[in-house]
Amino acid sequence: MTDEKKSPKSPSRMSGAKPTAPKRGRKTEKMDKANATRMMTHKVKTARGRKISSKLWIERQINDPYVREAKIKGYRSRAAFKLLELDEKFKLIQKDALIVDLGCAPGGWVQIALKLGAERVVGIDILPVEPIGSADMIEMDFMDEHAPKRLKNMLGGQPDVVLSDLAANTTGHRQTDHLKTVSLVEAAADFAMDVLKPGGSFVTKVFQGGAEGRLLKTLKHNFKTVKHAKPKSSRAGSPEMYLVAQGFKARKQS
Repeated sequence: MTDEKKSPKSPSRMSGAKPTAPKRGRKTEKMDKANATRMMTHKVKTARGRKISSKLWIERQINDPYVREAKIKGYRSRAAFKLLELDEKFKLIQKDALIVDLGCAPGGWVQIALKLGAERVVGIDILPVEPIGSADMIEMDFMDEHAPKRLKNMLGGQPDVVLSDLAANTTGHRQTDHLKTVSLVEAAADFAMDVLKPGGSFVTKVFQGGAEGRLLKTLKHNFKTVKHAKPKSSRAGSPEMYLVAQGFKARKQS
C-alpha cells in the first residue's frame, strides 16, 4: 500500500479569506471594451444549403438599426423611415390626401401615409399584403395591362400623390435587370401623369448610374420641380435614390 501525498493547503483556504483578483491594467480594459464592441455585431452561421449571400442578408437585417427601430414602432418595414424623411423634406402628404402606393408590400409606406393624415391609400403589389387600417390594396402585378384601369376604378378620382417603391426581381444578368428596372420606373411615371390632379406629386425609386435622361426630361416638362434625394435610412452601399416631382402641370406632349 503506497502512501498518498497530500498537497499542502493554500494560505487563503486555511484562513478562510477570499482569493484576491489579479490587478487589471489599462491594456486589459481596452481589450475588454474591444471585445464588447465586437459582441454587438451578431454573426449568422452558414446553414447547410444556405447561400453566402443569404447569410450576409440575414446578418445585415439583424444588425440594421432601422430594422430594429421599425420593429419597436410596429412598422412593416425599414422603408417606412425613407418615406418619413422624404415627407419631412418635401412636405408630400397633406391631411385628407388621396394616395397611390405602387409596390406597396409589405406595407411600410401605407402605414406612414395614413399616419401623416392621408384620407385614403390605394396600393398594389404582386405580393399579398396584410390589411392596414382603411387602405385598399390589391394583389396584382402593376405591369399587368389591366392594372392601371383597376387602380383608377378603385381611386374614384384624381390622387394627390403617386408613390412608387417598385423594384424588379433580379436575374443576375446586369443589363436585363437594368432594363426591367427602367421599364418599371417609366411605367410608374406614365401612370402618375395619367391620374394625378393638378399640383400633385410623384415619387419613384431610381438607381444611380441608370439611364434617367429621357425620364427626367419628361418629368421636368410636366412638373414644376424635379429633384433627387437619398434618405439617410437608405443603406449606405445601396445605389438607390428617389426622384421627387412636384407641382404637376397636367400632362403635356414632349
